[in-house]
Amino acid sequence: MDDWEDKLHEIEAIVCLNDDHHVTSILEDHERICWGCGLRLLLATYSPVFKCGWCGAITTQIRARKPDSVCFSRWRCFRDQFFVVLLLLFMSFVICAGVWAVYPTIFSISYFCGVFHSTITAILSFITISSFCMAAFKSAGAPVTVTWGSYPVVGKNDLENYTFCTYCEKPKPPRAHHCRSCRMCVLDMDHHCPFIGNCVGAANHRHFIIFLISVVISCFYVVTMSSYTAFQIWPPQLGSSASTDTSAVSRVVKQIITGIASSVLLLSVRGLVLLYLAFACLSADIGIAVLLWQQLYYIYEGKTYITHISSQNTGNGGCQNILRFFSCPHWAFKIFQIPANSAKLQESSSKVL
Repeated sequence: MDDWEDKLHEIEAIVCLNDDHHVTSILEDHERICWGCGLRLLLATYSPVFKCGWCGAITTQIRARKPDSVCFSRWRCFRDQFFVVLLLLFMSFVICAGVWAVYPTIFSISYFCGVFHSTITAILSFITISSFCMAAFKSAGAPVTVTWGSYPVVGKNDLENYTFCTYCEKPKPPRAHHCRSCRMCVLDMDHHCPFIGNCVGAANHRHFIIFLISVVISCFYVVTMSSYTAFQIWPPQLGSSASTDTSAVSRVVKQIITGIASSVLLLSVRGLVLLYLAFACLSADIGIAVLLWQQLYYIYEGKTYITHISSQNTGNGGCQNILRFFSCPHWAFKIFQIPANSAKLQESSSKVL
């Protein structure tokens, strides 16, 4: 075995640079060691990035960024935990306050309306909280452990396009990125969301999108019901007969504003809660809707946020990307006239390595 390894070390290495194969002679100045299989690579010229012709691992000599300090890492962890707790408290307040403020008016209409409203509220609350927990507390997609560092174990193309993560000190798959907040590599990483305290990656991206959709629908429902209930319990405006001069537009507008402001002061606690829910949920709905549209656009284009900002071409866009993302059945691909081979890739693309 030792003689065989010695002969392998004497063989001229084939190095892939820009998809070209170069056979080089032994030059001590350009000899490198592949981190993937441990074989010596003899480069024709010095290159900061090179690829092993045996295992396919990519080695970079570019100096990596220094690891974050302990204080900075703790600050990120504290920030994520704070946002997660804050978001959970806000969702709990919206659910509890909305039920408390709306149910008297809804049940006064009819018993059926009250039961229907309670059912819709329970369903939306369950979907929102459960999808949030899955996105926040489920692993975003850690890469599988692969064997590396020794030629007798690492086979041909076993580490194709793998790079070495200096932070994790282990191989990193081609579509993985290292998150400084989570301090781990994440497969198909889209971004790190502080509001869920977790990365959005291959394992929880679908839960994150479902959470955004449920939030948009829930906030719209809360705004609708809060506005309707607030209109029903709104006190009559004061000073409605203060002026009959229709030519004085400014005076009429002033009287309307004064009447509304005076009636707001007469609102009960229930009415003030309804106003807050309406404006807060309307603002959140607009922001989350924009984020959801951006995420769906990236999915349609077959990209993630990271690949978008790095201008990496990851494939063709189309409806098949969205159908594959949500693991839709094969008949859905036929509706959009997508080839059958795209449907066959549905299961394999949705799996997490």
